[in-house]
Amino acid sequence: MKNVLLEKLKESLQAVLPIGVIILLMDLTIAPMPAGTLVLMIFGLSILIIGLTLFSLGTDIAMMPMGEHIGAVLLQSKNLALLLFGCFVFGFIVTVAEPDLQVMTKQVPSIPDFTLLGGVAAGVGLFLVVAVLRLLFRKNLSRMLIALYGLTFAIALFSADYLAVAFDASAVTTGPITVPFLLALGAGFASVSGGRGSEEDNFGICSICSIGPILAVLITGLFFDPQSTGYEMETPAAVNSLFELLTLFGGGFVHSFWEVSMVVVPIVGIFAIFQFTHLKLSKTELVRIGIGLLYLLFGLTIFLTGVNKGFMPAGKYLGEAMGKLESNWVLVPLCLVVGACVVVAEPAVHVLTKQVEEITNGAIAKRTLLLSMALGVGLAMSLAMARILTGLSIWWIVLPGYALALTLTFFVPSFFVGIGFDSGGVAAGAMSAAFVLPFTIGVCEAVGGNIMTSAFGVVGMISMMPPITLQLLGVLYSMKLRKAERAALLMSAADAGESDS
Repeated sequence: MKNVLLEKLKESLQAVLPIGVIILLMDLTIAPMPAGTLVLMIFGLSILIIGLTLFSLGTDIAMMPMGEHIGAVLLQSKNLALLLFGCFVFGFIVTVAEPDLQVMTKQVPSIPDFTLLGGVAAGVGLFLVVAVLRLLFRKNLSRMLIALYGLTFAIALFSADYLAVAFDASAVTTGPITVPFLLALGAGFASVSGGRGSEEDNFGICSICSIGPILAVLITGLFFDPQSTGYEMETPAAVNSLFELLTLFGGGFVHSFWEVSMVVVPIVGIFAIFQFTHLKLSKTELVRIGIGLLYLLFGLTIFLTGVNKGFMPAGKYLGEAMGKLESNWVLVPLCLVVGACVVVAEPAVHVLTKQVEEITNGAIAKRTLLLSMALGVGLAMSLAMARILTGLSIWWIVLPGYALALTLTFFVPSFFVGIGFDSGGVAAGAMSAAFVLPFTIGVCEAVGGNIMTSAFGVVGMISMMPPITLQLLGVLYSMKLRKAERAALLMSAADAGESDS
């Protein structure tokens, strides 16, 4: 357990510290923060790392085994209605528990966070059902993605003010709780179904489920005024004493603990029902899962406390300070570096790059993929910042971006389609919701932009790049594969000619 805990701590440090270093460099050079605000950020950063470590450990010990056990029961059931209902319920619950989504919902000014959270969770649950039906009836993933994204952009014509928020919600939904559960479900389908194409069932579920939040936000936005204002980020921008610091974070801990408990209790209740009716797990395994749930409960509570009371206010303040600079254009190249650091520091990205290297037998090296993803995400952040400074509509970026990604699906092996679109949420890690989004909101407020249409969208643009990046490398892989096949044929023909002579 000690070694696992240290490994999780290392992953958390890799994910968080690069952003912390960038913030400190900004503070020391172009955008100094008041001492009290800097203390808030550093303290928030410290407990955020602790919370992320405990939360990640709890996910591995409790959430993943629970998902695998219940997923196995559902998949082996011959009752289609039970399978689909169970998928919807668990899709809803794991989404509500997603920490990145909880952070983001508190930053949307016009929709109540509870309403937004529930709508997005329902969208994931519904589209998990769609993804399962695709697997059961062996439907082509690329065609389904084209149809669903076509529907998405058609609805966006009537809810354009919420398009940026919708893509951000989609990006942050596929996080450290949702993705493991969905991937475990895909792996379960692959193992149960077997046969041709079963390996590809590991991929594609996340890509379909990520469309659900987009449609949920767009439809919900039809009933809310996008011009209304008001933020959850009303935390004071500085503290003047240790007592104020402890009081601030202590109150935040109690509030976050109550919110997280309301999420964890239903998960435990449903698992208990399955335990009594189907699972019958041993006492030892139940104790292990119980300990994991405690890690998850306190880890998520500490994480949200650090984000809400320390990291988000500091990020927003820093964005405002830099947005007010006369030479605020420096944000465009700066965000290229920030975006590269965000994706390179994300532990899940390294898992993905290793997976692709193994699947392609080294034809696409891990280092090449990591560099291309870093450049892609950095470019996305630079474009997002340029969009804020110029007022450019997000339509001019996401529409051609997804058109390119969907077009590429016709020219790459099918597993690259699933991996590419599944990996969009991988790039948008914990720091995207905790720092990148508050930072862009601060910049947008400083330059007098529209929060709903200009500040939001940055996380969605980050998640848009991996499907393009991986599929472009998939095209390269296909070209190398064809070249190798031609070389093998020529060699065989030459050997045949020598044997005939």
